[in-house]
Amino acid sequence: MILTVTLNAAVDVTYRLDRIHQRGSNRVEAVAQRAGGKGVNVSRVLSALGHETVVTGLAGGRNGEALREDLRASGLREQLLPIGAETRRTIAVVEQAEGDTTIFLEPGPAVSGTEWKSFLRLYGGLVPQASAVVLSGSLPPGIPRNAYAVLIRLARIHGIPAVLDADGDALRSALAARPTLVKPNARELEQASGTADPLAGARALRAAGAQAVVASLGPAGLLACTAEGTWQARPPERIAGNPTGAGDAAVAALTAGLVAGTPWPDRLCQAVALSAAAVPAPLAGEFDSAAYERLLPLVSLRSIRPVPSAP
Repeated sequence: MILTVTLNAAVDVTYRLDRIHQRGSNRVEAVAQRAGGKGVNVSRVLSALGHETVVTGLAGGRNGEALREDLRASGLREQLLPIGAETRRTIAVVEQAEGDTTIFLEPGPAVSGTEWKSFLRLYGGLVPQASAVVLSGSLPPGIPRNAYAVLIRLARIHGIPAVLDADGDALRSALAARPTLVKPNARELEQASGTADPLAGARALRAAGAQAVVASLGPAGLLACTAEGTWQARPPERIAGNPTGAGDAAVAALTAGLVAGTPWPDRLCQAVALSAAAVPAPLAGEFDSAAYERLLPLVSLRSIRPVPSAP
């Protein structure tokens, strides 16, 4: 079982229209609503790939109940801790004419110290049953900024690998706990490392404690910096659509490869193809399986040689 943790879960609402008219009225052509948050999206993709998965995190209010109902309807197992505050919503506006997406993120619910301690007990009971733990997304108000470091250390006590997809203080404070893998995008990597060079940034995060770093570089694919080597994998073409869940699809593929013991070059190519196949899918947490099968053999991979040692 792969456990996904979404501390700042959401009800995702997606609006589709031809194009946005700035400072005017916009008629929405289609609306979709479902349980969301980065870890939830990862669980959706893992389930579609045939992996058993459990969603945990925090959920409160009417939005929290709607989130639970959607997970049940989707066939996903959940162990979400009830909290007093209302779960947030996110709004994605997809302009179909241009293939662009604009996202609005509501603030997360305030979490009390008692609720955080209750979640730690819940998490502690779930971790020993897992083959891997995925920790994804932002932290809601009230959660300590070292929360991911705490959760990673609890996983390591049981010998369970931990995959982290976070940014800012939540990412930086977690590095010393030695996560098995971190997956920032280019902006998050620059902020965490202090350099705009993705390769130097990935190496800096490894030096700070991450056992492996995979950076999302948008159309340039994924850069992996690991103990076994460093590679960059690129998709064969640019895909139009909604990129909202592309990073979560990559995390799902990387985690599945970690659990299966897939060699890093193959794991990285699978993650690039699955990430690209998520872009044409209508909603985050989905992917186009035909596109994945078509793209996978076309992903290009190059090995990056290590920096020569000083004489």
